[in-house]
Parts: sequence; structure tokens; C-alpha cells
Amino acid sequence: MSEVNWEEIHAKLPTAKDQRDERRKMFDLFDPNGNGVLSLAEVDKAIRDVLAIDEIFDSKPAIMRAFQAAKNVRNTRSDVGPDYIEFLEFKYFLISLRQYFEYWVAFKRIDDDDDRRISLDEFTQAKDIMEKWVGEIGDLEGEFGKIDSNDGGLVFVR
Repeated sequence: MSEVNWEEIHAKLPTAKDQRDERRKMFDLFDPNGNGVLSLAEVDKAIRDVLAIDEIFDSKPAIMRAFQAAKNVRNTRSDVGPDYIEFLEFKYFLISLRQYFEYWVAFKRIDDDDDRRISLDEFTQAKDIMEKWVGEIGDLEGEFGKIDSNDGGLVFVR
């Protein structure tokens, strides 16, 4: 994965308390039919067309996780169901999008063969970079075992 311009991403995601008006304008741009809720398809398209950050648009797992995390934070409209993001959930979506994108970038930096899986070998080879992120990792095999939840020898991002 190429270098990510984190300053651009931070600047384009209005998550601060005093950026509510910017979030409202962005939400309205994400909502082309004006129905006051966002579907996953609308969010995906708007990330490409409104945010215009290719790295995020290309990280579908991060988009999906952020959408799933945000869509039921608050249910204020009973007429639309639980599969949409409302404005009151939009800030949480943007915060989640940034967080899950950071996870995705970290995952991609470790996934040497770009197969969306991390093997114990890849995990071990990435020790130095991971320790920059999280501090010293004593027992690499033990830590890998904690995240390899099905004991299959691989860690996936879905």
C-alpha cells in the first residue's frame, strides 16, 4: 500500500464537535435522494465522489465495518429500519471509518503477499513495525494465537 496522506484524510472527515455544520453538508451530499438516511451503496459512492480519497474507497472492508458499526448507534426513525445511517449516526460513521481504515492500512502493511490473510510467518516478519505501533511484543506466536480465533494458522480481514 502506498503512503497514506493522513492529514488529507483527517481534514476531509469532519468529526470535531464544532464541525456539525460541515457534517450536515457532507451528509446531504452523501444522500443524493434526500430521504435523510444513507444506504451502504450511497456511502460507498459518496466516498468515491464526495470524499475523493481513493485509498479509502479501495478499502471495502473498512467501509463495511464502519457502516455496520454506525448504522444502529441511534435509531430515531422507525420508518426506515436498521440498515441505514441517519444524520445522528453520521459522526460515529466518520470516526469509525477513520479507525477501521487505520486498521486496514496496518493489516495491508503486514500482508506481504496481498491475499487478505496474515500467516504466522508474515506476522513474525512484521515484528519491528508492529512494535512501533503497539510497543514490545514478547511472545509473537502466543499473540498470533490470540487473534487466530479458529486456530487455522491465518488471520483474515473480511
